Amino acid sequence: MNREPEIIDAAALPTHAFGPSSPTWWGTIGMIVIEGMLFALTIMSYFYLRSQAPAWPLRAPPPDLLWGTLNTGLMLLSGLPNAWTKRWAERFDHRRVRLGLWLCTLSGLLLLAVRVAEFATLNVRWDDNAYGSVVWMLMGLHTTHLLTDTYNTAVLALLFSGGPLECKRYVDVSENSGYWYFVVASWLAVYAVVFWGARI
Repeated sequence: MNREPEIIDAAALPTHAFGPSSPTWWGTIGMIVIEGMLFALTIMSYFYLRSQAPAWPLRAPPPDLLWGTLNTGLMLLSGLPNAWTKRWAERFDHRRVRLGLWLCTLSGLLLLAVRVAEFATLNVRWDDNAYGSVVWMLMGLHTTHLLTDTYNTAVLALLFSGGPLECKRYVDVSENSGYWYFVVASWLAVYAVVFWGARI
């Protein structure tokens, strides 16, 4: 017996949602998994090369600790404005979200400036040897994440400083802040490997 399909009125459904109810959240999780695997594979390459080398690091002193440690402290502190901005976005507090986004953008720019000093004190070039290549690969991967998330945050800051906004932009802010936690966590792994892996 053929029954007529029911038609459901979906007009009352929300056009946005936070957390697992949002497709953006799932997309962000997918990106984190893929990018996390890339970091993991590069870190495994680092330790494989180290296991095959007669001495480590190869013909280079370990990286200077000052800039990497400073960047680690700043990176951890940058989690605060991101946490605040995420909370404010989930409350639809436009004024505070705008302020938080600009604070997060400034944090990202400061971290990028410190990153320039970090590269200058790695004490090895990317084309010197396998050690240099894997160190620069790890630093380059993380710098790419830092750069793209700072850019995304700046775009959101401009959107929130300008004209009318759809509610889904608050979801974008929330997910962008959530992604920043991955940037910070991945840096802790990279810092441990690059700056301490050559010393242990």
